[in-house]
Order: sequence, then C-alpha cells, then structure tokens
Amino acid sequence: MSGFDVAQIILFFAVLTAAVKPLGSYMARVYEGEPVFLTRVFGPVERFIYRVCGVGDEEMDWKSYAKALGAFSLVDFVALYALQRLQGVLPLNPQGFGGLTRHLSFNTAASFVSNTNWQAYGGESTMSHLTQMLGLGVQNFVSAAAGIAVLVALIRGLTRRSALTIGNFWRDLVRGTLYIFAPLSLVLALALVAQGVPQTFHKDMPVELTQSIAGADGQVVTEQTISVGPVASQVAIKQLGTNGGGFYNVNSAHPLENPTPLSNFLQMLSILLIPAALTYTFGRMARSPRQGWVLYAAMLIVTAAALGAAVWAESVANPQLTALGMDASAGNMEGKEVRFGIANSALWATATTAASNGSVNSMHDSFMPLGGLVPLVMIQLGEVIFGGVGSGLYGLLMFVFVAVFVAGLMIGRTPEYLGKKIEAFEMKMASVVILIPALLILVGTAAAVLIPKAASAIANPGAHGFSEILYAFSSAAGNNGSAFAGLSANQPFYNYALGFAMLAGRFLIMLPVLAAAGSLGKKNIVPQSAGTLPTHTPLFVGLLVATVMLVGALTFIPALALGPIVEHLTLFHP
Repeated sequence: MSGFDVAQIILFFAVLTAAVKPLGSYMARVYEGEPVFLTRVFGPVERFIYRVCGVGDEEMDWKSYAKALGAFSLVDFVALYALQRLQGVLPLNPQGFGGLTRHLSFNTAASFVSNTNWQAYGGESTMSHLTQMLGLGVQNFVSAAAGIAVLVALIRGLTRRSALTIGNFWRDLVRGTLYIFAPLSLVLALALVAQGVPQTFHKDMPVELTQSIAGADGQVVTEQTISVGPVASQVAIKQLGTNGGGFYNVNSAHPLENPTPLSNFLQMLSILLIPAALTYTFGRMARSPRQGWVLYAAMLIVTAAALGAAVWAESVANPQLTALGMDASAGNMEGKEVRFGIANSALWATATTAASNGSVNSMHDSFMPLGGLVPLVMIQLGEVIFGGVGSGLYGLLMFVFVAVFVAGLMIGRTPEYLGKKIEAFEMKMASVVILIPALLILVGTAAAVLIPKAASAIANPGAHGFSEILYAFSSAAGNNGSAFAGLSANQPFYNYALGFAMLAGRFLIMLPVLAAAGSLGKKNIVPQSAGTLPTHTPLFVGLLVATVMLVGALTFIPALALGPIVEHLTLFHP
C-alpha cells in the first residue's frame, strides 16, 4: 500500500471524526424538539403533515410505539409490492418494463422496507423510473428514519425517570425525514450531479462508440445504449440512509453511479456519517458526551482492525493467476476498478459492511478468501460496528447491557448503565436481539445447502460456494444487502427465504429493543457509588469490544471454517 493510499485512509477517518460532534449535536436537538436552523424552512411543512395526518403531540408507551411502527411498515410493504406488480401499466416507465414476479416483488418489498436493499435483480433493466423513485427511493428515506426513531426511543428509556412513555413514533419519523435525511440528501445529490452522476427522466441514451466492433452475429456495432434516470437522488439517500441499493446492477462500481475520486470519497463518507454522529447524539441526550465517545471509539477500533486485515489480504496476489504468468505486483485486482485500487476497494468493503449499507465499489465475491472473510465477519458481528442508521447503535447498546452484566457478575453487584439497573428483563431482551440474527443465518444457510434446487444456484462449487450462501443469509438477516454475487438468488426459494430473513432480522429485533426501552423508562436513576462500573473509560471500551468479538467468534467460527478459512488453506496449501 502506497503512502498516498495511507493518506486517503487517514483523511477519511479524520473527516468522519470531525463531523461526529456537529452533526450529532444537531440530530440531538432535532429529536429533543429544539429549534434548529432549518426550522423556518421545514417547520410549516412539519406542522402541515401533522394536521393532515391527525398526529397529536401525545406520547406513546412502548407497545403503542411498536404498533405504530408495525402498521406503518406493513402499509409500506403492501404498497411497494403492489407498485412492482403493476409497474407495467403505470406511468414514468420509458423503457416499458413489465411487472415483477410474485417472489421477486415480495423479496424487494421486504428488502427495502427492512432497510436491507438486497437486490436480486438488475436495477437499470428491471425497475421503471416510477418504481425507483416512488417505491425504492421513498423507502430509503422512511425505513432509515424508522431505525433512528427506535434508537431515540431507547435513549429516552435510558435517560428518563419513572416514565411510562418513550416518545411519539409519528413525530420521530417525520422529524428524522424532514430535518436530517432530506437536507443531507439534497446537498449530496447536487454534489454528485456536479461530479457527473445522471439525474434525468429521459429514457436510455444511445452513444456512438469511439471504435466500431463486430457483434456476436458478425454485424458491425457502432453505438452503445446507456441507461440513465434519476440516479443521483437515489444514490444520495442510499448512502446516507445506509440503504445501499444501487440504481445500476453493479452499484457504485458503475462509472455513472460513481464517476470520480471525489464522488467515491463523498459516498464512502456518507455511509458512516450518520451512524458515527449518532454516538454523539446519544451522549448529548444522555447528558454525558463521554458515553457517546466511548461507543464511537469501540466502533472505530473494530473498523480499523478489519480494514487492516482487508488491505493485507487483498495486497496478496491470487496464486492461481500468478501461475498463469500474470503480474502480481498490484495484488488481487480481480473484481476491482483500477481507478479505485486495493485501498479504496478494501475501505469501501469494510465501511459498507460495518454500517449495514451494502453498496459496493468492487465485487466482494472476487476478494481473496480472507479478504472476503472481513465483510462477512463485519456483518456477522450483528451490524453494530456503526451499523444501520439507528439500528447499529441500538444493537450496540444491547451489547453494552451484556458487557455491564458480565462486569457486574465479576464484582458481585447488580449491573447499571447510565444509572439504570440492568436486570433480568433487559438481559432477556438483549439476548433475543443477539441470538435472532445468528439463528436466521445458520438455519437459513443449512436449509439452502440441504435443498438440492437451492444448492444448484451456486456458481462456484466447494468452499467458496458455501461462502456465497452463508454471505447471502448473513446479509439478509443483518439487513446489509451486499452479496457474494456468484449466487443466482432470483428464484422462489431464495427470494422468499431471504425476504423472511430480512423482515425477521429487522422487526424481531426492533420489538425487544422497544420493550427494553419501556422497561428502562419506568425505572428511577440510582446514584453512582464506589461499586459502580465506570462506562466512560478506555477500560470499558476494551470490555465492549471484547464482548462483541467474543459473541461473534463463538457463534460463527464453525461456519466460517467451512467457507473462507478452508478456501484460504486450499488456495495457498493445495
């Protein structure tokens, strides 16, 4: 790795860290109902929405909050499913695409409603402009806002005294969409348009080739058809909302979706921007910013270690290609854009799987075995290292409960966090949050391996084929959306099985989080004493990182040993 690559990585994390406090403070003010500089612009819009929809200012207990979230998501799912099925007879369809199949419509609706954005289709060859904007684009906004709403509800439960309510879901949803995602997406979309990303309603454009070529039928080809559409607006919110679903099939490896080094930097930064800043939002709402910095430090440590492993793994040439006489000096460049190289490809792969984003600027399926292990492990850690907007931090807080519980057992004291006792109910909820994704991943992978038709969808036999299935179910249950693309997943089994995993991995996690928020909100804050475990120190950072890594290791090492680990051994020690 060159000095320039190192400088780019340092610059990336420096800019990200610098943005944590100002953006995090702004988001805290948004959710605490304080006026912000955009209040004059969006305040009337916000009040109009409340008036039209009949939303009052009364707060909800956790059950009402969960019911509102569930009802909203169900309506979204049905509407998106219907939009895809009826696509062929709806307007804004210049390419004349027909409606999607039942199983693909189910999978895509589950994917975007759950903030996963797994794509079993090619965007530019399947979805009309209307479906991209009204269906997928809208879900990119509201599914992300719903994730932050659940986080804010948990924060209220942790910080309030003897409270029966945790906020109003509808107000949290609207404020997140209006004051956070809409303005940030507008700024990023304009920046991407300036870099050459298309934003148009025109249909596909014919472009004359600089050099004519002979087609498969022997005819001379003089032009190429380029797919265009409302790309920049989709890309902006796909990154900022940790959605990840690309307008084009190859996502941000496409030269129109990600044309320049600056667009690449901005998109990578936007992947981690809001999840990172939410740590400071948490600290400010808890009236202890150091608590937020502790969580950010834990995320940063794991991400830096994963990035180092990915860069190292991809800097090694594939011995099978070396044996063919290929130049190995650049490392493993298979599946990577030359304009990005090893460092930017590894950084994106690490960031997108740390943040539950799932967008790619290189093909993870073409990484070296240990290079592909990195994004796979980042997902399997529970998508809590940055994670999705909101969902990553509330998942990490469940690990915090486990960490303080373990520490409490060591000193023989009831565990506490932010002055709230972490008791049996909270530990049960944390256990459910941690165990459900693991169950979905391992059971789903086992079923796919055992069912002949599902196993036949593997493009690569052996250990790598197993990794493709394991990655698919990890991505679905973790609401990530990236893939080892050698798996032909657009078939009924995978569309239904992965769709179920996405929905369960999203909403069966949100429910216990809200239940824990309601339980914590009812409790009084107990004063600190000499026996209280400090949770704002470097020691606790280490304890939290160890807890996350240990749970992930104990759960998935046997499965990983059958996939990328054995593939690495057979590749280098045949």
